[in-house]
Amino acid sequence: MKQILITGKNSYVGKSLESWLGNYPDGYSIDSISLRDDSWKEKDFSVYDVVFHVAGIAHVSSDPKMEDLYYKVNRDLTIETAKKAKAEGVKQFIFMSSIIVYGDSSIGERVIDKNTVPTPSNFYGNSKLKAEEGIKSLDSANFKIAIIRPPMIYGKGSKGNYPRLANLAKKIPLFLDINNERSMLHIDNLCEFIKVMIDFEETGLFFPQNKEYVSTSELVKVIAEVHGKKIWMIKGLNGLINLMFGIGIVNKVFGNLVYEKSMSEYNKANYRVRTFRESIKMTELEVGSDESSYS
Repeated sequence: MKQILITGKNSYVGKSLESWLGNYPDGYSIDSISLRDDSWKEKDFSVYDVVFHVAGIAHVSSDPKMEDLYYKVNRDLTIETAKKAKAEGVKQFIFMSSIIVYGDSSIGERVIDKNTVPTPSNFYGNSKLKAEEGIKSLDSANFKIAIIRPPMIYGKGSKGNYPRLANLAKKIPLFLDINNERSMLHIDNLCEFIKVMIDFEETGLFFPQNKEYVSTSELVKVIAEVHGKKIWMIKGLNGLINLMFGIGIVNKVFGNLVYEKSMSEYNKANYRVRTFRESIKMTELEVGSDESSYS
């Protein structure tokens, strides 16, 4: 049985993983802690095989007053936690980074491949990248580090852009028909991916995503369909969107940002347990819950 410690007790991903692994009571024993204060430093890590580190500030802020806090939490706390885990004999450290280390989406095709160099466009992305760089040197045969850079995560209870689009899809009769492409990752697919990372004691850099790329227009249309609603798609306004590109919300909604598909293949096990349409139905027809952005 694997003994697992989740840092980020109240985080959406942390709670979801604990619930997912709870389906295998004979395989995993799970504890979770908050890192909001210094009491975690007194906890004995030596009893754990794996530390899954998801604690951090998860939302993007442009407020320069927040910059120091982002580095303190996302970078410094990650490195400190990893050092403690290694010193106390933990075998594997899994760090939740983000696709945000590659910067923003773009107006044209943007495909990230294994040769793409990270270029963070804000201190959220840079704090995640600096955390990665800070823990890589700790990797060894006895302390395996797995870094996960997921794209947009969504599912029951998630926050961010997905619920905003879902609320829109349920209210409006019209939406723009724009052929952009985004990588996405349903929470069940992510949790299963983390499970196989633990099972095979992986080390390295990983890029899980759903099998399908999705356009924003298709996402909104499918959400509406799940609720029995018809949305009319308006064509011919790509030029207007192009003119508006550079505005933050337009970038997030209609930009292009995908991982090259071969990067996300995992030959040892199938982690994609939900298809896109199945995942939307599960997300929309179940009651969600709130999450904390910093745990």
